[in-house]
Amino acid sequence: MLTNDDGIDAPGMAVLEEIAAQVAREVWVVAPEHDQSGQSHAISLHHSLRVSDRGNRRYGVTGTPGDCAAMGLCHLMKDCPPQLVLSGVNRGLNLGLETVFSGTVGGAMTAMMLGVPAIALSQAYTDRHNVSWDASRTLGPDVIRRLWAMRWGENAVLNVNFPPVPADQAGEMTLARQGVGMIAGMNVETRTDPRGMNYHWLTFRRGDRPQGAESDYSALRAGKIVVTPLRYDRTDDEAYADLAGKLPRFVD
Repeated sequence: MLTNDDGIDAPGMAVLEEIAAQVAREVWVVAPEHDQSGQSHAISLHHSLRVSDRGNRRYGVTGTPGDCAAMGLCHLMKDCPPQLVLSGVNRGLNLGLETVFSGTVGGAMTAMMLGVPAIALSQAYTDRHNVSWDASRTLGPDVIRRLWAMRWGENAVLNVNFPPVPADQAGEMTLARQGVGMIAGMNVETRTDPRGMNYHWLTFRRGDRPQGAESDYSALRAGKIVVTPLRYDRTDDEAYADLAGKLPRFVD
C-alpha cells in the first residue's frame, strides 16, 4: 500500500507507483486528496473523512497521512492487508528533527503502529522548482527489494533519503543515525487580508548545526542513499539515567 503527504496527485506519488509496480504483485494507493506536509502522525478525531475512488485500487482521502494509513489498513484493505506500506516519495529530504514533523514519516509510523512494516522515502533536491527524481525513480526498486530481504524490528520504520544527484552518481545505501537536523527555530510572518484582518504563516528557520557522529545529514551530504530506523519510543536514556538518581523509578 502506498501513501504520502504531498497528495495523491503529487509527482512523488507517480514515482512511487512506478517503483512499487516493479517490486509488488499488487499495489494499492491510499493518499491525501491535498498536500498534508507537516502533519506528522496526526489523525482526524473531530471531523469526518471522505474517500474518493481515483481508479483501480487508488483512493483519495480528505485527511492526513495517518488518516490514510488507518483508512487503508483498517477499512479499504481490511480483508486483504498489505505486506508492506511505502510512504512518499516526498519532495524534499526528511532528516534530523524534521522527521518529527514529517507527514511522510507519520504515515509510515501509523502503518507500523497498525502492524504493517513500513518504509518512508524522500528525494532531496537543490532547486525546489526543478526537482530531479532520477535517483529515487531509478534506484528505488532495488533499495526496496534489498531492505525487504533484510527485514528489521517490528517497532521501527525505515526512513530512506535519496541524494540530489543523478542515479549514476548516487553513493551506496548507508546506515546512519538521526542527526540534530537543520531546524534552528520558527518564524511567524503576519500579513493583512483584504478585509483588514491579520493572518499568519509559520515557517522553519534553518541553520547549519553540528550533527554528531554517523548522522543522516552528513551521509546525505556525502551523496549516499541514507537509511535510518525510527521508532515511537522517545525516552532519552541520558536524561533518564540522570533523573534516576533524583526520582524513584517505577517498578512493576
